[in-house]
Amino acid sequence: MKHKPYRWIPSLTFLALGLIGGAIIGCSLLIAFSPDTIPSDAESNFRLMAEAWNTIQRVYVDRNAVKPQLMTYGAISGMVDALGDTGHSRFLTPEMLKQERNLATGRFEGIGAEVQMRNGQLVVVAPIDGSPAQKAGLKPGDIILKVDDQDVSGLPLDQAVNRILGPAGTRVKLTILNLKTTTTKDITLTRASVTVQSVTWHLLPGTTAAHLRIAIFSKGVAENLRKALLTAEKEGAAGLILDLRNNPGGLYDEAISAASQLLSSGNVLLEKNALGKIKPVPVRSGGVATSLPLVVLINGGTSSGAEIVAGAFQDAHRAKLVGEKTFGTGTVLETFSLSDGSAMMLAIEEWLTPAGHVIWHQGISPDVVVHLSAEVTPLIPASEKGLTAEELQNSQDVQLLRALHLLLQEMGHTT
Repeated sequence: MKHKPYRWIPSLTFLALGLIGGAIIGCSLLIAFSPDTIPSDAESNFRLMAEAWNTIQRVYVDRNAVKPQLMTYGAISGMVDALGDTGHSRFLTPEMLKQERNLATGRFEGIGAEVQMRNGQLVVVAPIDGSPAQKAGLKPGDIILKVDDQDVSGLPLDQAVNRILGPAGTRVKLTILNLKTTTTKDITLTRASVTVQSVTWHLLPGTTAAHLRIAIFSKGVAENLRKALLTAEKEGAAGLILDLRNNPGGLYDEAISAASQLLSSGNVLLEKNALGKIKPVPVRSGGVATSLPLVVLINGGTSSGAEIVAGAFQDAHRAKLVGEKTFGTGTVLETFSLSDGSAMMLAIEEWLTPAGHVIWHQGISPDVVVHLSAEVTPLIPASEKGLTAEELQNSQDVQLLRALHLLLQEMGHTT
C-alpha cells in the first residue's frame, strides 16, 4: 500500500544518538513484485550471498561473533553503501528509525549530534541546539574515534551509532579528533531528553537588527517562523540575520514554507526525478516578511532543508550568504520499511537551486566567506540576552558580526 509520506531531506544520520536527525520520511511504496521475492535476474547473486552466509556459519572460529541479525544488517548496509550515496541513502536499525521519527516533532533522546561515515570515520556534521553534544563543545568536522574506549573507525554507520545510543541520564565517553587543531581529547556526555526550540530570535543590542535562528526544520517550524517575524517587526526589528549554521535540515514541506515567508515570487527549488525530469517548486503565497532586509548565515553544518532555503535566497538575490560552504545534501530521501522494523532511506529525487545549481556533494558557497575558529562557539539568540552592544562587538563570532555589518549597510546605517 502506498502512503503519503513525510518527506525528509536529511544529510545524514542524526545521533539524537539517542539519535536525532530525523523523522520518518515515508513508508514502503507499492512495487511491481512482492518485496520478499527473489527477482529472476538476481538469483545467482542471492545464491552467492547464501554461499558466504553458509560458509561463515560452518567454519568461522569465533562462534559468539556469528550473529544472524548483525550479519543481515551488515549485508543490507553494504548493499545501500554500494550505491555510493555516501552520507545520504542509508540503512536504519529499528532503534535508529525510532529516533529518526522523533525529530519530526523536535524531540530527541541522546547526545544530539548529526553524524555520517566519511572515508571510514564517524564525522560530526552538526550538534543540535541545547543538546549535550553542543554543550560539550562538539564541532562540525570533529571525528569520533572511540566510544567508551572502543574504536569505531571502519564500522558500518548503524554499528557505530548503536554504541553511542542510550537512554537519557546515562553517560558515554567519546574520543574526539579535531581536524582543524589536530588535537585529540576525551569527553564524557550525559545523554538527555531534549525538546528543540526550532525558532528563536533576539534583537541585537544597540541595533534594530533581529538575529533569528532556525535550529532544525521540524514540524511547525514555518508557522513558528511566521509568528517570530511578525513579533520581531512589531518590536522594532528593521532587518534580519537568519542563522542556518549547524542546521541539519528536516521536513521538506517545512523548508519550502519557511523560505516562502521571506520570498514574494519565483521558485524555492527544482526537483529532478530518476528519469531526469525537472519540476519547479514555486514559492507559496502569504509571506509576511518578503521585503525585510536580510542576511543569511551558513557553515559546514548547514545541510538538507537548510540548503534549500539558503539556495533559494541566493538565487533570488534576496540575501547575501555569509560564512562557510554548506555540507552538500542534494536529495529527497524516502523511507522504505522492512519487515522487522528496520528500514532503508533511499534517495528518490535530487534537488537543485532555482537557477539549476547542483548541491549534492558540492554544497552552497557563501557570497562572503568568513571562517570561524574551531575554538569559537557561534552565538545563538538565547546566549545574547543580557549582552551589551560593546560585549557583542567584542565577541569572537566574526560571522555574526560580519553579517550584522552587511545588514546595517543594507538598512542604510553607517558603521
